[in-house]
Amino acid sequence: MGDHLVAHDSSRCLATVTVPAPDLRPKPFLRHASGDARGFWARGERWVAHRGVTVELVADRSAGGDRFGVSAEVARDVARRALLPSGTARAPRVQFYGGFSFRSDHEAAGVWADFPDGLFQLPAVELEGDGSGDAWLRVRALVDANAGDEVFQRLRTEAESLRAELASRADFEGSSDRVPGRATATERAIWEAAVDASLEAIRSGSISKAVLARTMDVELAGRVDPVDVVAQLWEVNRGSHVFLFEPAPGSAIVGAAPETVATLRDGVFHATAVAGSIRRGETPREQAELAARLLASDKDRAEQRIALDDMVARLETVAHQIRTDPQPHVLTLARIQHLETEIRASVPAGVGVLDLVRLLHPTAAVCGLPRDAAMAFLGQEEPFERGWYAGPVGWFDAEGNGVFAPALRTGVCTGSRWRLFAGAGIVEGSVPALEWEETGIKFEPMLDALRGAGAELDLVTAQDAEFVGRDT
Repeated sequence: MGDHLVAHDSSRCLATVTVPAPDLRPKPFLRHASGDARGFWARGERWVAHRGVTVELVADRSAGGDRFGVSAEVARDVARRALLPSGTARAPRVQFYGGFSFRSDHEAAGVWADFPDGLFQLPAVELEGDGSGDAWLRVRALVDANAGDEVFQRLRTEAESLRAELASRADFEGSSDRVPGRATATERAIWEAAVDASLEAIRSGSISKAVLARTMDVELAGRVDPVDVVAQLWEVNRGSHVFLFEPAPGSAIVGAAPETVATLRDGVFHATAVAGSIRRGETPREQAELAARLLASDKDRAEQRIALDDMVARLETVAHQIRTDPQPHVLTLARIQHLETEIRASVPAGVGVLDLVRLLHPTAAVCGLPRDAAMAFLGQEEPFERGWYAGPVGWFDAEGNGVFAPALRTGVCTGSRWRLFAGAGIVEGSVPALEWEETGIKFEPMLDALRGAGAELDLVTAQDAEFVGRDT
């Protein structure tokens, strides 16, 4: 990749063709892309799947300065160099997909070797659709600036050929073989000691909240396709932001985030402050009773208020007409319930979604408060590399629009090895045993998705492997 940014030669232009593809669905499309860079992003019934790389943006520490601003600047340059067919005045939108590491001093090593500080890809092919059944296939390429309209005919032929091939194999589901494996979790006593250390730091006044994470390592006897994993996540987590980003074959991050860091569309900002947790329950009655208990919990209300107030205070430096719900409501997901507050605001022209991500990340919901002190505390207490876990992932376009969610309910895979992450917000009043149970619930979406994708897992608890030595 290069030590700064990898983008296209400035003497070349971007050519794009879009064709209707109502008979295509994302899973066969992504399966067909096996061995290539791939991605999938969905919320509810709206989704986009992509493959290949036309332009890649890489921002790391050797670049110096602002990894968010540099990514936005190069994306704008790419979009400006669009080649248009004769008689066309408006260039098609250009969306970059990827994300950033949780820490700006992240080391791209170990399971995160293919995930630098910031990485975005402009795909060679995109398939986008929604619940209406409509879908659009978009193919693009870099071409000489003086290329003629024959370029667009070639791309259209390529798009229609791919559409026909995919339509003929739309029902292909792949192997149904089961893959045995073992999932090794943190030793409970050591985790609870880390929670106690967080509570001591809170009592001493050095921090007011820490979002402490733990890991679960899954070793499989063979490979499980991350496309099958994200398909399972999407099927049962339609209220979450479900994502797959596989920048290099065999190395992928998959997850289902319950909240957004920043959504920006034509100057209108939207985000959600999510914190406080309780299990969903087995019946509608139990779900309602647990939701009422969560709403009545002073500890969870305080934790959620911390996250909300911090986001609003940061937004006030750039946005106006900030509006929030007067009271939090309960967000009910497949396995867990949270307190959630919607945030909306108007953003001045010239402020893009990456400017807002820079401002808001890491939120109090994924790091703690005060931000710098909590970040330093986590660096001491967590003996693993967070990598992109809890970092902002999503997409942005050259006009500054985009959607970013924190990479939560997440697993990263390299070949047949997966590492799963789950965190809990520790505040005054937190009980270590309850925080253990909460993180256990947060592992379940990824564990269920792995099982649905073919993994047969034996769950064990590490006696000395997780919180003893720092690893990557």
